[in-house]
Amino acid sequence: MTLNKRAANAYRNVEVSSAVPYADSIQLIQMLFDGLIASLSDAEGHFERKDIKGKNESIGKANKIIIGLQSALDFEKGKELAQNLSELYDYCIRRLLKANIRNDVEGIVEVKGLMKEISDAWNLVPQLLDDPDVSMAS
Repeated sequence: MTLNKRAANAYRNVEVSSAVPYADSIQLIQMLFDGLIASLSDAEGHFERKDIKGKNESIGKANKIIIGLQSALDFEKGKELAQNLSELYDYCIRRLLKANIRNDVEGIVEVKGLMKEISDAWNLVPQLLDDPDVSMAS
């Protein structure tokens, strides 16, 4: 299965927008990260408002998105990077579950920071692919 199909499937599995048929695999991953960061921000807000139901829903959605991102990894092409990301995603899922159970907003903040760094890196990919010096190096 190609990255684009895996990413599209992951995106569909986390119930997101109708832009999927028109997005390439990089855009799909970026959209997943956008949804993830938004869910984590929502969870933070629910923590502040002591909205347990909203907190649980936001963390649940964030976990679904992380699982979707994990399922889109290509271990054949990505090798060590894909393995490292998979382990990071596993950690984030465990950390969010722990944060939810213990009402620990710091866990949400930590995962949001980690995922923001990965998201920022994904946002650079289109620029790197357009750079002739990078294309020739690959």
